[in-house]
Amino acid sequence: MEVMTGSFPTRDGVTLLTRRWEAPEPRATLLVVHGASEHLGRWGHVAEFFVPRGFEVFAYDHRGHGGSGGHRIHVDRFEDYVDDFAEIVEHVRTDRPLVVYAHSMGGLVATSYAESTYEQPDLYVLSAPALMANAPGPLRAAARILSRVSPRLRLKAPIQGHQLSRDTQVGEAYMADPLVHLEGTARWGGEFIDAMDRARAEVGQIRVPTLVIHGGDDTIVPPAASAPLAGVEGVDRRVFPGLRHEMHNEPESVEVLQFVAGWVDDRLKEL
Repeated sequence: MEVMTGSFPTRDGVTLLTRRWEAPEPRATLLVVHGASEHLGRWGHVAEFFVPRGFEVFAYDHRGHGGSGGHRIHVDRFEDYVDDFAEIVEHVRTDRPLVVYAHSMGGLVATSYAESTYEQPDLYVLSAPALMANAPGPLRAAARILSRVSPRLRLKAPIQGHQLSRDTQVGEAYMADPLVHLEGTARWGGEFIDAMDRARAEVGQIRVPTLVIHGGDDTIVPPAASAPLAGVEGVDRRVFPGLRHEMHNEPESVEVLQFVAGWVDDRLKEL
């Protein structure tokens, strides 16, 4: 398969790193939206799973992440991520169906977009969407206060490699990855918390068929975070017992991705 790396300039001058995996005869486009602190380079195996199944895959690094421009793990407003996503959606939109596969913070970005009046993609897959997080109460309170009084102060996320996957190599590679940044600014943390609260309150606005998947042993974004989505019309939710935060990086990743592909294929037949 041919893989092309490029760049995308946003409306406010931040350049986002992009990557496209081409399929010989694509029947749909899959847009991958990664989580906080990480980058698109960790999603190549997911793209390689979907390309032979007829999906052109496109991914980008969030501003302040990976190879994209912007201050590291910082935004003045969470809506900057949503606005970037809106521009990317328009950039990759064709006459083919558009499917969004968004994980963790990417899932929060996609959920916020799904609740908006923007023109929507055809399907969403939300993987452990961060509508709530297991951040300690004092850290949450400090982030909200410091977001106002010292917005550029950096706070370290209490993430450990073993929380991602039962495959120890996944966590080891993550912690050693120079493009993974676990320190975010206080403003970023405060904006993230406020965005989670807004998204949970507005889940009833989602109007596009959506699959929610969650690891039953996720200690970063607890399964309860995605539970409100289960009651929304047109949303299907599946919890995978025993799996951790990055289901696509668990030993059962192929099973998870096959389940996602089957759900997407069934819904594409209905379009």
